[in-house]
This record gives sequence, C-alpha cells and structure tokens, in this order.
Amino acid sequence: MTYQQMTIETIEKGIYLSEENWEVATLGMGCFWGPDARFGSMAGIMRTRVGFAGGTTPMPSYRTMGDHTETIQIEYDPQVISYANILKEFWRNHYPNRDNYKGRQYISLVHYHTDLQRQAIEAIRKEMETELGESIETEISLFSQFTLAEERHQKYYLKRYPKALDQLAALYPNKEMLVDSTFAARLNGFVKGFGTKDSLQKEINQWSIGETEKAFLTKLFLSLKW
Repeated sequence: MTYQQMTIETIEKGIYLSEENWEVATLGMGCFWGPDARFGSMAGIMRTRVGFAGGTTPMPSYRTMGDHTETIQIEYDPQVISYANILKEFWRNHYPNRDNYKGRQYISLVHYHTDLQRQAIEAIRKEMETELGESIETEISLFSQFTLAEERHQKYYLKRYPKALDQLAALYPNKEMLVDSTFAARLNGFVKGFGTKDSLQKEINQWSIGETEKAFLTKLFLSLKW
C-alpha cells in the first residue's frame, strides 16, 4: 500500500479491532469544546463527540438547546484507561457547583450507562470531595439520550487551523470524518496544548496498526503546518 492509497479507514482499522470492548462515558462540564480537546488527547480515549443531553426538548441544536446541557460523549478502552480515572479528570477540570448560568447549558452533569459506572461515580465523588475540599453538586442520572452537535462544533480547535486541515484533506475528504477519528481527536487535543509531539509519536507507535501506517501518521503529523 502506498501513502497515496491510504485512507483514515485503513489506517485506523487496527485501532478499532477492540471496538466491541469499548465503553461509553457521558459528561457535561461547561462549554464542550475544551473537554473535547482535553479527553481527546488522552491515551485510551478512542472517540470523542460533543452534543446535548440531560433535557427533554426534542431535537436540540446549539441555537435551540432548550433544557439540554452541552455534553461530551467519550468512547474509551477500559483496558487502557479506567472510568474512575475519567471521572477524576472530569472533576479536576471544571467547577462542579456553578449556578445555572444560561439555564442548563453549562451545568455539571454525568450520566451513567451501567450500574458499575453508577457505583464508581459514588465512590469517586466522595474521594474528589475530600481532594477539592467542598461538596460536589454535579447532576447525576441514568443516561437516556445524546444528540450530536452540528459538525462545526466537532474537533473545534483543530478546525481553527485551516492550513493543517488542507494538509489533512486527503485523509479526511469530508470534515464529518473527523468526528469518529482517534487521530483527529489527538490532533484536536494537541493544538489546544494537551500533550507533546513526543508523547503523540510514542502513542502512535503503540497503536495496533502496521508499521507503514505508523510511519505515515508520524510523518504527516510532524509535517503539519499550523
């Protein structure tokens, strides 16, 4: 396979071999752009999507959110990163007791998908209350639904670098392809200041893809003009 023949599907096929074992986390922690970059930079986080959850308004959008909350939904490999560590990152990086500014748009929110997640939330919340020195008022409830936000909100920080997107166009001919891509999640985190060139190169070399694909991604990453 030549570099010209590569697509993001063939490159990430190896990464997705364990997809059936991934789990989902759904979190609200203020504006969803920052969390998308923060979690997207972390090893074990395989996909990030931003959207709306927690409310009852039908068909929410960014302009007509109703009673929903800006939310990030994460698919992660529990063999690499635990739900407990995701929760710690969540509570350490936003204020969980803010007033309902703009209604429910920016409240602290966590939806659990399983009973094991619910138990972890209860345990980690107590641990984090001790660490933070105050009670946590995060809204906690069973997951019901998640509505994907508009394309322009996905991988927001990466899209602020049009030169880089032009260089990535052969890999992502459609910007909607950025939503589910592990590599795009890492790039979005990198441009926001999470991670380093060395750490991302190291992780690429650990992915379950061929050596040709690893070399391609590394070369592409290092050649990007921001």
